[in-house]
Amino acid sequence: MDLEMNASSHNGAIPADLSLSDTILDSNRHANKNGAVWKDVLLAYKSLGVVFGGLVTSPLYVYPSMNLSSPTEADYLGIYSIMFWTLTMIGVVKYVCIVLNADDHGEGGTLALYSLLCRHADIGILSSRNANTRVRNGQSNLNPRKQGKLEKFLERSIFARRMLLFIAVLGMCMLIGDGILTPAISVLSAIDGIRVPFPTFGKVAVEALSAAILIALFLPQKFGTSRVSFMFAPIMASWTFTTPMIGIYSILRYYPQIFKAVSPHYIVSFFLRNGRLGWQLLGGTVLCITGAEAMFADLGHFNRRSIQIAFLFTIYPSLILTYAGQTAYLIKNLNDFGDGFYKFVPKPVYWPMFVIATLAAIVASQSLISASFSVIKQAVVLDYFPRVKVVHTSQDKEGQVYSPEINYILMFLCVAVVLGFGDGKDIGNAFGIVVILVMFITTILMTLVMIIVWRTRLLFVGLYFVAFFILEGTYVSAVVTKFVEGGWLPFAVSIVLAFIMFGWYYGRQKKFEYEMTNKVTLECLSSLLSRPDVQRVPGLCIFYTNIQDGLTPILGHYIHNMKSLHKVTIFTTLRYLLVAKVAPNERIIFRRLGIKGIYGCVIQYGYADLRNPEDDDFVTQVTCSLRNHLESNYEGQLEGCSVQQEILQLEEAKSVGVVHVRGKTRFYIGKDSGWSDKVLLGFYEFLHSNCRSALPALEIPLLESLEIGMLYKA
Repeated sequence: MDLEMNASSHNGAIPADLSLSDTILDSNRHANKNGAVWKDVLLAYKSLGVVFGGLVTSPLYVYPSMNLSSPTEADYLGIYSIMFWTLTMIGVVKYVCIVLNADDHGEGGTLALYSLLCRHADIGILSSRNANTRVRNGQSNLNPRKQGKLEKFLERSIFARRMLLFIAVLGMCMLIGDGILTPAISVLSAIDGIRVPFPTFGKVAVEALSAAILIALFLPQKFGTSRVSFMFAPIMASWTFTTPMIGIYSILRYYPQIFKAVSPHYIVSFFLRNGRLGWQLLGGTVLCITGAEAMFADLGHFNRRSIQIAFLFTIYPSLILTYAGQTAYLIKNLNDFGDGFYKFVPKPVYWPMFVIATLAAIVASQSLISASFSVIKQAVVLDYFPRVKVVHTSQDKEGQVYSPEINYILMFLCVAVVLGFGDGKDIGNAFGIVVILVMFITTILMTLVMIIVWRTRLLFVGLYFVAFFILEGTYVSAVVTKFVEGGWLPFAVSIVLAFIMFGWYYGRQKKFEYEMTNKVTLECLSSLLSRPDVQRVPGLCIFYTNIQDGLTPILGHYIHNMKSLHKVTIFTTLRYLLVAKVAPNERIIFRRLGIKGIYGCVIQYGYADLRNPEDDDFVTQVTCSLRNHLESNYEGQLEGCSVQQEILQLEEAKSVGVVHVRGKTRFYIGKDSGWSDKVLLGFYEFLHSNCRSALPALEIPLLESLEIGMLYKA
């Protein structure tokens, strides 16, 4: 039979069962592919309500933010040409085609780029966070790759590494500043449209109504990105498809040849004609790309393909047509730039567009609010920011998070900006600085990723860096001139955030250094336990320590005062790596410490790891992992103590009771301490006493928790 089948196959006949199986496999692959495509399309639709709100509503405030003086037709053509090529170069080429591919396990933002670099080169700062982060994602010590000159320089220069961390932190701080300014300028610009038909509607009333709407915007954030995007997506879809329709109408009615401005020579003639004034106007045109940074920062809430689909097929053409329509109207109405959006809307559809614009402006704020939650969460788990409550709002998308403290701080600051500034031009000046600096920082970090991680040819790296360094550098030089006129605000916010992060980082480093200097060695622990006045009491103790090479000084303090230690004690280190996710088989790592009933444990988390409510409780996970380790690993096993005896001892200890012991340490700042220690460590103690504890995040019952106080000498 086999010979007949082989012969028939050689003669060109295909076996019926083989043909059928191939057909079934092909149809399954086709169905899976179609299912993935439709899933991406659905996510792209949802992303309209979260990711692109700030970008697609920028026509509300771009022209009003410009300080134009007697503009001409040629000026408007030059401005439109600048906006067209800015959207094309930064939106399409930079973000969609390049930056979105530099995700860190689905997460985006400047901190994600920084962690990606740290995983491929030893350039991290926090010692407790750097170890073993390079042996992931296919990079192994068995096959070390050749280091480049730049990588070697960054690894050897502590100044360069600190500057790199500073740049990443500054990008994060600026993004949060963006999260404050986007809601303020979007809502204020939309509500200001009510003054066109009703000039008597005062400025104070506009500010008050805007503040009330902002408060209403922040309240539903607790329901999560998925529900918020489901509510907001229809609004943004309405805006995205109606504004270009009005743009097309305006083009046909006022200036059909508007697209001749696509030619770059209009940009050159614009600057030759206007000189310094044209350069200053870049501070307004840069707002056309505002919100593009959210495409990358919000990546964890969706996925790369869905964001690319949404931008290329809806957002980009919508903006090009809307700005073309606005410009066409302004060419025939040269002095209407102060209200360049509402006046180009035809009167019959004014009120429907006002309602859509107001709702869209509210939704527009969501992109940077969600991004702020994401970057704060990344900073918290990387130990660069004081612990705040972070709630995962989706069981399917680990990147969808919410922080109540950050939410209400953003709400307060947004309302304060609206009531304090009131003028959209001043907010626009501040906004422009934030937008372009985040993009400029992304360009720098992305260049390093291309060299160190992707190993891109230097020719292509040079083309990328030079092109965007010149483009964004020109914008930066223009917007910094607006520093006094509102531009100081994002710098003030960034300085405050950076001081918080630096104070926290400084305190954590000092604490780590003290613990490493005064750590308890295994020999010292064995000596302490051999003392006649120290007893081994029944029960299981999970003793938390921040260091792995030795044991925390709090252990000696504990044994010296309590004169006891539990029969089974697990010294546990919670470790957050510079990776988005940790594989389940690498989550909990055990080792015997050479003393009966004493084990070392490292529990590893990535900054995007999600705890599943259906998982076993924390103690069960730890004890099950220890049991598996004891059964499969005999390294360090004591003589005269079998594996069965160890497991039996573990089960008995667990049945008696479990206690979680952690240290509550404070710095003792004496008179001989330097002024920098007094300021920074005093600030760290203030932050530490007001931030959330690390243990409740593990859902440990409070009745099983024991805190041991100890003073560390600064």
